[in-house]
Amino acid sequence: MVFFVPKVVIVGHYVDKPQSKWIDSESKKAQYNCIAKNIIISSVNLDEFFRVSQCTLAKEMWDTLEVTYEGTSDIKRAGKHALIQQYKLFKMMPMETIAGVLKRFTHIVNHLISLGKVFDKE
Repeated sequence: MVFFVPKVVIVGHYVDKPQSKWIDSESKKAQYNCIAKNIIISSVNLDEFFRVSQCTLAKEMWDTLEVTYEGTSDIKRAGKHALIQQYKLFKMMPMETIAGVLKRFTHIVNHLISLGKVFDKE
């Protein structure tokens, strides 16, 4: 497994710092990165594993999974605007039951809340 390796600048280029020259904080950072990567890898299914297996840092893995499941901030914003539009134009459809209306409305509201929309109690 690839893990965090501190870098040093030699003749204008970043190269891996030899492990024998790591300071204590660099060793801990490498150790924590390995622990975090192991937690992420043990928590994902096979498809997700292949998606993150080439990442060298736990943060890269996390960011990859975040974009995969939540989308970028632009995608979130567009989704939020689309849901707000559905919320504003919400009405009962012909032949729809009260239970169906409530289910659709709850679905829209729950998605908006998960995207950070705040509703007044009124």
